[in-house]
Amino acid sequence: EHGSSEHAGHEHPAWVAHHFESAEQQYDSGKLGMWLFLVTEVLFFSGMFCAYALYRNLHPEVFEFASTFLNKFLGAINTGVLLFSSLTMAWAVRAAQLSQHRTLTAMLGATLSCAAIFLGVKSVEYTHKWDLGLLPAEMYISQVPGGGHHTDALFWLCLPAGVLAVAFAAWYGYTLLLKNSVQRNIAGPLLTAALCFFGGVYLGQVLTAMEAHDESSHTAAHGEGHAMSSHEADGEHATGEGHASNTADLAMTADRNVISSDPVELPNMYSSQAFPSEVKVDPVAAEIPFSDVNQKSKAGIFFSIYYAMTGVHAIHILAGMAVITWLIVKAARHEFHSQYFGPVDNVGLYWHLVDFIWIYLFPLLYLIT
Repeated sequence: EHGSSEHAGHEHPAWVAHHFESAEQQYDSGKLGMWLFLVTEVLFFSGMFCAYALYRNLHPEVFEFASTFLNKFLGAINTGVLLFSSLTMAWAVRAAQLSQHRTLTAMLGATLSCAAIFLGVKSVEYTHKWDLGLLPAEMYISQVPGGGHHTDALFWLCLPAGVLAVAFAAWYGYTLLLKNSVQRNIAGPLLTAALCFFGGVYLGQVLTAMEAHDESSHTAAHGEGHAMSSHEADGEHATGEGHASNTADLAMTADRNVISSDPVELPNMYSSQAFPSEVKVDPVAAEIPFSDVNQKSKAGIFFSIYYAMTGVHAIHILAGMAVITWLIVKAARHEFHSQYFGPVDNVGLYWHLVDFIWIYLFPLLYLIT
């Protein structure tokens, strides 16, 4: 049914490489090789997790403070997206085992689309931090970025996806004219994934705007209450608490998404006496020029580790998308079936590891308390 050839005096299936004696040997060898590769990946990420543990132990106040600038909603959405992609990947493996070609192509396309959504959300998150000056150590800038930088950076990140979307749309239309079902089954999932990237960008922007609105409302309400209590206080008490009031006012006067371009003299926010008990400072809402803070403190340590770990993870997502695209091409040609599904299974193992690593990254980076 799937073709065969003579090899070493016996019938040799066409999907078995010439240096293997049987399909079972090929499958077992491929699975062993994939597991060895995954072990090296675990060791690679373990080094970064060790660096995280070391620096967090040395500077716990830095990590707790800096993590407040991460958007937990975006991290949670991406966690859910990757968990769903693990489901679709496992479903694709099962479809390959059952020779369900249409389901296999659809599930691989769904996995690819989830990866695109993840990268779209991450693009918004990254560019927003760049606009605030939240940079790795030794990469601070001389002046706090103003408006427009976020939009420009996001545009350049979206440009490759836009070019691919146009190309895939043209290809899909061409396959419809030719009535070529094989190419249509390839171009369709790729076009969907490219469009899902922009869906992730839109979702990230909506969640970021919602969080900014909530923080602004909270800041305004808190500021009004603080002003009323200060008005009722007597002059001597106001003078005695002047420093604490000024610090609290500074912390509540701006939204986390608006960073003042005017230099602000701040104490070392990361010292052991960073937040005295009598002064409740909300660092998220503080009007902090991070270009200055990075020079005065060790805030860049957290963001160096953040960009390293999430950036390498994003590179693994891109690599997984490239391999899944290769699987879609082969699946559209009906090359996978109940006797040959090893590549789908092996890529599934890789994808589950990538998802598993993010499950650790999310609480370690976003949910620090």
